Amino acid sequence: MKIVVLVKYVPEPTATWKFAPDLTVDRAGVEGRLSELDEYAVEQAAQLAEKGVASEVVFLTVGPAKAAEGLRKALAIGGDKAVHVLDDAIHGSCALSTSLVLAKALEKEGYDLVLAGMASTDAELSVVPSMVADRLGINQATFAGELSVDGGAVTIRRDSDVASEKVTAALPAIVSVTDQTGEARYPAFKAIMGAKKKPITTWSLADLGVDASAVGLGAASVRTVDVSPTPARTAGTIVTDDGEGAAQLAGFLADRGFI
Repeated sequence: MKIVVLVKYVPEPTATWKFAPDLTVDRAGVEGRLSELDEYAVEQAAQLAEKGVASEVVFLTVGPAKAAEGLRKALAIGGDKAVHVLDDAIHGSCALSTSLVLAKALEKEGYDLVLAGMASTDAELSVVPSMVADRLGINQATFAGELSVDGGAVTIRRDSDVASEKVTAALPAIVSVTDQTGEARYPAFKAIMGAKKKPITTWSLADLGVDASAVGLGAASVRTVDVSPTPARTAGTIVTDDGEGAAQLAGFLADRGFI
C-alpha cells in the first residue's frame, strides 16, 4: 500500500508575521517550519510503515523553495521520498487552487491512502483534505483521533463533544488526523542525516498540466483587501472598592451593553 502525506511549510507561529505589498503573508520575511498539525499525519504514516502496512510513504507539499525544509523534517521522521510542487505562479493561491494542484500531483504520483493534518497552523481552514477528496472522487474520513488499515479499508475513531464515532472508508481514501493520534517522534541525528539523502522530486505546474491562470492571487476566491495594525492596548480603569465597587462594575457593563 502506498501512502502519500500532505504537508505544509508554514510561518513560525511564535514569530511576528507581516504582509507583503500584495497583502499576502510575507513568508520570506519570517522563519518557517513544518506545520505542527501535519507532524501527526507524518507520524501515523511512519507507524503504518513500521507495522508493514505501508510499502511506500511519500510526502507531498506545495510551496516556495524553503518548503523543502519541511519535507526534510518529515523525511527525518520516516518515509521514503518527497514531492515538491514549486512554481512562482502558485503564490497567493486560495484553498480551492491549492486543492487543485494537490489533486493533480496525487494523480501523477499515485496513492492508496492519503493522510493530512486536520488543519494548517497558518490558515487553520480544515477544508483542503475534503476539497482534494472531492476533486479526486475518493472517500474521506476527517478528524481522526485514531486510525488503522485492514485490507482495503481504513477505519478511524472521531471524537466529538458527545460521542466517539467509528468510521470505515474503502480505499483509496483521504484521512485528516488530529493531535489525539499522538505526538510525532523527535528524529535522531542519524535519521536527520539520512533524510538529506532521500530523494525530493520537484514538479512545476506544467508538469501537472495545470494552467497558471487557474491558480495564484489572480484566481483566488478569497483575498485580503485591507490590513491595519492592531491598536495599542490602553490602560484599564482601576476601581478601588469603597463599598460601591459592585455598582461601578454593573454600570461599566451596562454602558457597554453587556447587561
